[in-house]
Amino acid sequence: MPGWLPRLLRTATGRFGLIVIALVALTALVSLLWTPFDPQTSDIGARWSVPSWPHLLGTDDTGRDILSLLMAGARTTVFVSVGAGIIATLVGIALAALGALTARWLRETVAVLVDILIAFPVLLIAMMISSVWGGSLWVVIWAVGIGFGVNIARVTRPELRRVQQSDFVLAARASGLTPAQSLLRHLLPNVAPVFIVQLSWSMAVAVLAEAGLSYLGFGAAVTDPSWGLLLSDLQRYIGVHPLSVIWPGLAITITVLALNLLGDALREATDPTLRHRAAEIHTPAVVA
Repeated sequence: MPGWLPRLLRTATGRFGLIVIALVALTALVSLLWTPFDPQTSDIGARWSVPSWPHLLGTDDTGRDILSLLMAGARTTVFVSVGAGIIATLVGIALAALGALTARWLRETVAVLVDILIAFPVLLIAMMISSVWGGSLWVVIWAVGIGFGVNIARVTRPELRRVQQSDFVLAARASGLTPAQSLLRHLLPNVAPVFIVQLSWSMAVAVLAEAGLSYLGFGAAVTDPSWGLLLSDLQRYIGVHPLSVIWPGLAITITVLALNLLGDALREATDPTLRHRAAEIHTPAVVA
């Protein structure tokens, strides 16, 4: 078991984040094999059923089971957040390494490029790409992945520069380690706390971006299950059937909150400076 995991589980925010994310992932996995009803099958005779058996969360305006739609939508949420996280990881590490470990002219060029890219909001980039290529989940994944990869690079680059000047890194390079080996063995493990936090936040932004873009019509296709699409369909009836709108909104809110809280808890669990500072605060002073 990693050393930071027990510290993560000791915090209430860490436990909450892990439990919620595990439940969302488990729901997405189960929905591949089973849902209470077919999410895309309409039953006009059961439209606007109140939460009861067998429709535990009720039905929408066409009689589709809301619980089944939420379970199927969890697949989209997991797919987008994991996909955006992978792309953000690759983009962030590549830009951070180029901006910290290369020749000066290349470092400065990368720094300027990062400053330019970071000025564009992720949702705006996704909407611009969607207007050209059409809305899809891949547009959301690439837009969020690249957009937050730039954020990761901006935060990670100075940390890489700081660690690169450490004595143990200089000694490793003097012993014959190549820059790539030094990056993998020494630099990345030492900036992992900062990187992990940024990655968890990028996944939270991915969930929010997918829901927001699908709500606006730039994200998931109409045939794809999505919490944002479900919220867009139901919000027209909020004055008549307000309870139906609560479920997709609650799913989005809790998932994003869990990812953000998990990021904060991971930062506290993995950053040694915060642990040392907490130990100093809780250690009583010795009176002579």
